[in-house]
Amino acid sequence: MKYHVKDIGLRGKGRKRIEWAERDMPVLRRIRESFSERRPLKGVRVGACLHVTTETANLMLTLKEGGAEVYLCASNPLSTQDDVAASLAKDYGMPVFAVKGEDNRTYYNHINEVLDRKPMITMDDGADLVSTIHMKRKKDAAGVIGSTEETTTGVIRLKSLAKSGLLKFPVIAVNDAATKHLFDNRYGTGQSTIDGIVRATNRLLSGSTFVVSGYGWCGKGVSMRAKGMGANVIVAEVDPLRALEAVMDGFRVMPIAEAAKVGDIFCTVTGDLHVIRKEHFKTMKDGAIVCNSGHFNVELDIKGLKTLTKSRRVIREFVEEYRLKNGRCVYLLADGRLVNLASAEGHPASVMDMSFANQALSAAYLAERGSKLENRVYAVPEAIDKEIAKMKLETLGVKIDVLTAEQKKYLEAWEMGT
Repeated sequence: MKYHVKDIGLRGKGRKRIEWAERDMPVLRRIRESFSERRPLKGVRVGACLHVTTETANLMLTLKEGGAEVYLCASNPLSTQDDVAASLAKDYGMPVFAVKGEDNRTYYNHINEVLDRKPMITMDDGADLVSTIHMKRKKDAAGVIGSTEETTTGVIRLKSLAKSGLLKFPVIAVNDAATKHLFDNRYGTGQSTIDGIVRATNRLLSGSTFVVSGYGWCGKGVSMRAKGMGANVIVAEVDPLRALEAVMDGFRVMPIAEAAKVGDIFCTVTGDLHVIRKEHFKTMKDGAIVCNSGHFNVELDIKGLKTLTKSRRVIREFVEEYRLKNGRCVYLLADGRLVNLASAEGHPASVMDMSFANQALSAAYLAERGSKLENRVYAVPEAIDKEIAKMKLETLGVKIDVLTAEQKKYLEAWEMGT
């Protein structure tokens, strides 16, 4: 297939939205201009499995401007923006394989469409390209220079693969860059998750009891934004340091088994399996709303929920009512998929500007030096991370101080005390 999108007739709307997002991505725009001159990815085939959004479109166009042959599929069945996919396919001639709402079989068919192009660099959001290569297409690994990984869940999977000694090529953990997770995960996930919940339900958050499972950077962002909307936030955690941090940040902390009894809205952001389980659904109050903003919907025990259910119906777009045998109703948003991308538009372009700047520069780094790297998970080079922060400040019109020679000497010396 040249491409597989829902409706090529949506291209006009998609192109305008891509242009709109580009206005808020000045760092990526600078990189695109540089790539146009240097062509660091000339002749490199890049296979990307990312959320097909307006921001991703601008990353793909940047890679293409750098000389790459780019192939794109969705990293989540519900995160594709169909108008964007149509525009990339028709207006920009890019092989795109993504349809919002695609079933599991189509999802993996699309992944294989990308891998059939024999990418030299893979770009993942959740490690599905890399996992498919390592489990089902091992011969393809020989042609891969390296990979980049966008999200926490994917980095966890890849570090596990590397620890087992099975990783067949180097990976750069884009998620771990300071200019990614400190901003994208916290401010992007925080705002877009609340946006997704409100769009799906039109519920007032003020005065509600909002339960956040996980207090990593994403959980911090969701908790902060829910509190800002007037919700009474409860945090459920397994890590004592993060739990203590949540307490110090002013949130109530308790086990999910206790929170399940009092929460009005629940959101998981842990990257783990079955965080909210059958026994928790059973004790929830009538009308409880449950969603997930972690990468995979396995954070919610949906099979367990179904065993408690006597009837189901879709009551609003992206809202499914589960009427339990005990007479109460639980409302599941977006089939437990990423609520911020399924029922909203994902992160704002201005924060994805830094995340995708990391992706673009990491791809160029792999093209230049990937053959010299070991088969393990690497951090984004510090020089790239700091350069992105510097460019972002410049585009915001913000100036900062510079150390004097005396200050540098003081910070580097051990002899100079009081």
